[in-house]
Amino acid sequence: MSSRGDFHRESMEAKLSQAPLRLRLRLHLVFLLLLCFFSSEAEPAPTVVTTLPGFDGALPFRLETGYVTVDEENGAELFYYFIDSEGDPRRDPVVLWLTGGDRCTTLSALYFERGPLKFITEPYNQNNGTVPRLRYNPYSWTKVASILFVDSPVGAGFSFSRNPKGYDVGDVSSSLQLKKFLTKWFTEHPNYLANPFYVGGDSYAGKFVPFLAQKISEDIEDGLRPVTNLKGYLVGNPVTGESNDFESRVPFLHGAGIISDQLYETIKEHCQAGDLFNPKNVLCAQALDKYNQLYDEISDEHILHKKCVYVSPRPNYGTTERKILKEKTGVLKSSPPRPPMDCHAYGNYLSYFWANNNITREILGIRKGSKKEWVRCHNGDLPYYKDIKSNIKYHHNMTRKGFRILVYSGDHDAVVPFLSTQSWVRSLNFPIVDEWRAWHLDGQSSGFTITYTDNLTFTTIKGGGHIAPVDQPERCLAMFSRWISGEPL
Repeated sequence: MSSRGDFHRESMEAKLSQAPLRLRLRLHLVFLLLLCFFSSEAEPAPTVVTTLPGFDGALPFRLETGYVTVDEENGAELFYYFIDSEGDPRRDPVVLWLTGGDRCTTLSALYFERGPLKFITEPYNQNNGTVPRLRYNPYSWTKVASILFVDSPVGAGFSFSRNPKGYDVGDVSSSLQLKKFLTKWFTEHPNYLANPFYVGGDSYAGKFVPFLAQKISEDIEDGLRPVTNLKGYLVGNPVTGESNDFESRVPFLHGAGIISDQLYETIKEHCQAGDLFNPKNVLCAQALDKYNQLYDEISDEHILHKKCVYVSPRPNYGTTERKILKEKTGVLKSSPPRPPMDCHAYGNYLSYFWANNNITREILGIRKGSKKEWVRCHNGDLPYYKDIKSNIKYHHNMTRKGFRILVYSGDHDAVVPFLSTQSWVRSLNFPIVDEWRAWHLDGQSSGFTITYTDNLTFTTIKGGGHIAPVDQPERCLAMFSRWISGEPL
């Protein structure tokens, strides 16, 4: 209830206490009408989802979806999926999970990475009136934690703004909107306030996770309510904003046998820091032209995978095989590029038909008219300001405050290679408490890890790519469940 609603409620109650019986009844009716009107200013009730299109039977977990307004002036609302822990939701940690990319939907995290459902890889006929089928994921992180998946920034996934100005955000503003989101969400879900709370994100989302966590910690220090039980955060193959995020690709690709000794030495000799995308001399430019040709030969998200078409077109993306779907079936206006089924991107392709289906939208509680067409990522068609130039200081601050931090890297990622992540973690200059060693699953090494003072852990995921749970779901669940419960890897 807003303060304006409280004022009217108090005024009506005063009149009711002084009026005759007949007048009191009339005033009581007016009071109820006013109460309903002002209650409409509150956040709409969430949707409890018990079944989903494409999944056989009732969901074996509790799923809630909903919107939270984060910019009243422009009518901007963030959409979320909240899944209760399949363990003990009363005590298990709650994790806010954010997806990277350029306004990529959190549905990617839910269906391809760490959520309890996955698309079944099978041929799909978009004209037969069905949606892609789903199956249960036995390696979901919801086995040990409740996860709040949020479509952020505004414009990602099903999040939207009534005024186009609401899409004009960046690292800082979108992080502050997420802080506002959490304040409202926990106010409406007070039963989870006592649960250990963590913030998590991968790829570009890893850039603002420590900034958001620091802002939440400052609110806790200031005694602002509701007070969350923030314990720390985790980031996977994270961007920092530093140039080494991408310059580390050169030594990584050299070590992986993708660029030659000669080319590696030429780049080292003639290119300086910051030259990778903007060479300052002719010899560096020539060397980087050759480097880029070789880089284009690989799947940069996992160097051992098949190189496939990128399935994240802009809205109304057209192809020579464009097929318009019937409006009664869904709102997808054109088919995205179709990769072979043996590509990881095939699931991305299926997601377009699932999320743009009218029945799916109705079950999820999607606002009618809020999204003309759902896309997995926006790829630069909406404004965004990269105004956190480097997040290293936030990592340092949060570690010094004693919060638990997990930094992990898939060791076959060429987008943000583990070399760059290992380098900045080491640059924090914290003493080592557990030397570099292997960690194991079923008697086999699953990666390598090192632990520093103040609860900072860095680990690699053997065989993992840019989004490690996509490639190594069992190893990533083992890593997450051990770390979130306070056990050594």
